[in-house]
Amino acid sequence: MIDANRTPARGRLASAVADVRLWFAPERLRTEGETPDYRFSLANERTFLAWLRTAMALVGGGFAVDQFLPDTNRTLRLAAALTLLAGGAVCAVRALNHWIRCERAMRRGEDLPVSRFPVVLGLAVGVIALLMVVLVAVRWGG
Repeated sequence: MIDANRTPARGRLASAVADVRLWFAPERLRTEGETPDYRFSLANERTFLAWLRTAMALVGGGFAVDQFLPDTNRTLRLAAALTLLAGGAVCAVRALNHWIRCERAMRRGEDLPVSRFPVVLGLAVGVIALLMVVLVAVRWGG
């Protein structure tokens, strides 16, 4: 007997695996739907590249925190650096996933996928920036 509660989860897993496979073979997208106006595909690619620039900035920030705050508590400095580095990695992977999902939606004539990721990333960067301001202010004041 098939458990009705497990079937949707398997479908989501299969869909996620199919999406990841598209990362390595994006030409498979051409089999889906119709070719969108190239301007939309190029805009999608520019957005993807903007997300990659953000990811690289986060990675660079992680290295900068580790190198330029040597007098700071090691645990705090390492936590901030690793958070930024992990954020950069997550941002890069999310950029790729979002690019594929948008390209697929355009080819199928569907609405573009919505994402909470920009809000989460914006809030996380804002919180980290405030923590860095406090960290530097304490360091300079102490």
